[in-house]
Amino acid sequence: MPSLLSQLKQHSVVVADTGNLVAINRFQPEDATTNPSIILKALQAGQYQRQVDDALRQAIRSGAAPRAIIAEACDRLVVSMGVEILATIRGKVSTEVPAALSFDSAATVARARALHQRYLQLGIPGDRVLVKIAATWEGIQAARQLEREGIRCNLTLIFNLAQARACAEAGIYLVSPFVGRILDWHRQQTPDVRFEAENDPGVLSVRQVCRFFKQHDYATVVMAASFRNIGEVLALAGCDRLTISPALLA
Repeated sequence: MPSLLSQLKQHSVVVADTGNLVAINRFQPEDATTNPSIILKALQAGQYQRQVDDALRQAIRSGAAPRAIIAEACDRLVVSMGVEILATIRGKVSTEVPAALSFDSAATVARARALHQRYLQLGIPGDRVLVKIAATWEGIQAARQLEREGIRCNLTLIFNLAQARACAEAGIYLVSPFVGRILDWHRQQTPDVRFEAENDPGVLSVRQVCRFFKQHDYATVVMAASFRNIGEVLALAGCDRLTISPALLA
């Protein structure tokens, strides 16, 4: 009998929410997403040491101030990790702009361009890379400009329809509404309520976004993220994409 994961792949594009190459090879996702905490976990697991050393060496050669060296080394590292991930998947990888820039549109645009350019310099086609940006007002405006330039974006930290709709109307390629973090908030506010998949506020929020996008013919891809349990994942089968951690993929 096919596994739940095999059946899920018939209804949604499965994306690995990890930088762990062993897990990616094991579960064979279409795409992969990364963020700073995911990258840190991969480094702590002993992966990518060569990429760390190379990134530091090349950044130091620039002769810049220490803060600039760190920023350049981080950018070089996340891109080199993305290149390694792309060698194991057929689709796209999401690489995140530093969260500290989330309320600075100009700085976000500049950093996103730099990350995208590094991928191009390493021979990666631009359509295999998504620049991941927080869906603040400033982040959405930055992504609007980047999309006009042909740089595809993944807008993350989405908690409601208003954010998702603003992204769609800005022409963003993909949005990542967060399921689990919405549930976390409701659990904190109403600790006596028992939440199952069908009354999970995060699941209901993503379903609302999916319905709205289909009803209004938005081209923006919906990729549900931040899952807390398998029930949430299965309840959103049929969503365009689902980015899932290795623990839940297993």
